[in-house]
Amino acid sequence: MFSFFRKKEKQLESIGFDSLNCDIHSHFIAGIDDGSPDLKTSVELVKKMKSLGFKKIITTPHVMHDFYRNTPEIILSGLEDLKNELKAQSIEIDISAAAEYYVDFYFESKLNADEAFLTFGDKHILIETSFVSEPPNFSESIFKLQLKGYKVILAHPERYSFMSIDDLKKYKSRSVELQLNLLSLLGYYGSECRRKAEQMIESNMVDYVGTDCHNLNQSTLYHKCATNKYWHKLINSGTLKNHLL
Repeated sequence: MFSFFRKKEKQLESIGFDSLNCDIHSHFIAGIDDGSPDLKTSVELVKKMKSLGFKKIITTPHVMHDFYRNTPEIILSGLEDLKNELKAQSIEIDISAAAEYYVDFYFESKLNADEAFLTFGDKHILIETSFVSEPPNFSESIFKLQLKGYKVILAHPERYSFMSIDDLKKYKSRSVELQLNLLSLLGYYGSECRRKAEQMIESNMVDYVGTDCHNLNQSTLYHKCATNKYWHKLINSGTLKNHLL
């Protein structure tokens, strides 16, 4: 009966992405994975990221044996096409490419064969795995990467249903860095994913955020994060390292 007298929750001010400087996770190379289908869309996506305040983009196409058998040559060739088109349209932004590597048997075979991986920063490598179950030798593959000098970043750990917060703390204790998807804060991937993202932020576990942007529809949603209270907590936590890349 007193609901009419409750105060509305105060609207938080908008905090943009300028301070991040760099987005480390996106899919903007045309036609090579489930991201941008063509060069025109890639350009529009880059323009949208720039309007959001990002000054640097490290785009990360999927490398997944069963679906996207991308090689460094394929990715870098696509990057060159995109950079040329951006230059032709006088769109100035720092853009480079790495990859989002799916850790499975085939990844491990490449690792054992000492094949070269696309990295960024100080030999940082972005990895992902199944959303529903941990593959065999996942932890061992991470250890092997670290022995070879790679700095491992686990993409969107809040989306892995089999990983608990305690599991993620164990990875953190092994120097694995964690990258949160911005859209997780909006419940884009479901309420459970959002709750885990909030727990990660409360526990100061997030090292990087990424858009993980695949399409124009997603690109219209990121501005909604700007007034999200967990985005505010994250940006004020001092844990984020995007600006160091």
